[in-house]
Amino acid sequence: MKILIIENEVYLAQSIATKLGELGHACEMCTSTKDAIKGTNYDVVLLSTNINGQDFTPIIDTFKKSIVILMVSYISNDTVSKPLSAGAKDYILKPFMIEELIRKIDHYQDYEKLKRRNAAYEKYLNHSFSSVPNEHASEHMELPLFISTSFQKYADAFAFNYAQKKNKPIHFVSLSDPKAMSEIDSLPQNTIIYIIDYQVLKKSDKKSFCDLISNKKVIVTSSDKIDDVEYQVLEMKSENNVFDKGDILPIEDYVRYIVLNYQSKYPDTELSKKLGISRKSLWEKRKKYDIIKKK
Repeated sequence: MKILIIENEVYLAQSIATKLGELGHACEMCTSTKDAIKGTNYDVVLLSTNINGQDFTPIIDTFKKSIVILMVSYISNDTVSKPLSAGAKDYILKPFMIEELIRKIDHYQDYEKLKRRNAAYEKYLNHSFSSVPNEHASEHMELPLFISTSFQKYADAFAFNYAQKKNKPIHFVSLSDPKAMSEIDSLPQNTIIYIIDYQVLKKSDKKSFCDLISNKKVIVTSSDKIDDVEYQVLEMKSENNVFDKGDILPIEDYVRYIVLNYQSKYPDTELSKKLGISRKSLWEKRKKYDIIKKK
């Protein structure tokens, strides 16, 4: 990392720079805030608040993209509270062990990485879910909740939007994972647990699963119809533009989509031929899906 040390005690600055340099960091030093603001490309800024008569706010504003850690001899409104309010990340009391300083630097560097990564994930999810219809007011649903859908993205969008609106962390679990049950059992109460692949559970395991989630905030999805639970079940269906979602449709959903959207464009003879079924089967499909042929 590239580190700027702003310290008027030259010996102390040199000592810190030497120790950080031994750990592979590139350090630069200056003794005043005026000299410090000449450069901005630093990962970390170590700012001593012992420099008398200096206003630290311009330094903190200049290095908004850096991790600013205050080096203080005593705690006061001017040395700690105001700089932290202005945007400094943390402070460390002099004298300090270099290991403690490194721990703080590593902590905030990891935090910044996670923050950037989370922002990228949120941007991607918002883009990915932008084409998903928002037909269900997720924040008003009570959990546990089961979702039956052939379009996994619909359930994904619902779960992540629910967690966002409730301002709760979300934890993802697939029931295809052999350790899923123990993982669910270990999760805290204040976490939204998003569980997929309910359809893979054996019938004998479903009761124990429902008992396990009874006191947890969970959203469970299945690609099959759900009729064996006592909890609320939400069915998510799509009738238009399903091929724009990037999903593979079950055969029954494909046939339903084609019949619903193309019966006005083709006569029954040609439509049944394209589907590879008889006209009688086409009639049966309409009856099964409750599709009324438009004239």
